Amino acid sequence: QVQLVESGGGLVQAGESLRLSCAASVLTFRYYTMGWCRQAPGKGREWVATSFNSGITNYADSVKGRFTLSRDNAKNTVYLQMNNLKPEDTAVYYCRAVQGITAYWGQGTQVTVSS
Repeated sequence: QVQLVESGGGLVQAGESLRLSCAASVLTFRYYTMGWCRQAPGKGREWVATSFNSGITNYADSVKGRFTLSRDNAKNTVYLQMNNLKPEDTAVYYCRAVQGITAYWGQGTQVTVSS
């Protein structure tokens, strides 16, 4: 069973930055596709970014140029650096690990951006 633990959320003002971390309890972390999704109040879950084990990283248009997803395979950790945050980025951010057809989710971390 894969466990994902997110951290780094908080309350910031528009234009500021946060870095989220997601630590995974797996032995073969480097083979997992890792990513982040978010869910704003009253809305569905939205994809944010994905890091494939091939090294390719994709971003949603809404965060492209502001967010950077990186992974440290030695630490079994994936990061989401979020710069120039906007009020519309306010959401619970969830880490996701995928291998094959199986996906695992973290418990989520709240990010609130005030205007």
